[in-house]
Amino acid sequence: MFESIFFSLWFFAPSGLANLAAFLAGKIGILKKFNYPVDCHKKFKGKRILGNHKTFRGFAAAIVIGILICAIQVWFYETFSGIRQLVPLDYSSLDPVFLGALLGFGALFGDAVKSFFKRQNNVLPGESWFPFDQVDYIVGGVAFSLLYIQLPFADYIILFIVWFLMHPLMTFIGYLFKLRKKPL
Repeated sequence: MFESIFFSLWFFAPSGLANLAAFLAGKIGILKKFNYPVDCHKKFKGKRILGNHKTFRGFAAAIVIGILICAIQVWFYETFSGIRQLVPLDYSSLDPVFLGALLGFGALFGDAVKSFFKRQNNVLPGESWFPFDQVDYIVGGVAFSLLYIQLPFADYIILFIVWFLMHPLMTFIGYLFKLRKKPL
């Protein structure tokens, strides 16, 4: 069971960290000016499609971090035999740029789709929308990664559970560091 949990954390780290990077990019002073919204201020049925919090800056940060984390994973896999024993996927045969970009973009795409429905249901930005806030990036990251690699179904179940539980933990840590206004 430890190996399955480790692998789910390992495989999906580019998506999980990409999701976090998009949020943190908005907190970095020099990057704040690159906050143009992905929906270009367009509306659907009188409501913003995504809102101001879904920016090109966030998507760019997510893709860059997804690629970077995936490249680091490939390096670790090729350098340390212990990793090869824990990871049931041959990372030396993967393209870290392609997989990292898919995982990073997918996480933000899932979040954007959720934001569309959040806006249409009058849920304010930053307000919790359980369980959708916890699964959006998982569904998006998995969906886009499937374009490149398919894991056994059981791996996706474990991945979903582990990362579903990671979200509130990371949100609470963000609250402790005063990066978020609410603990959950």
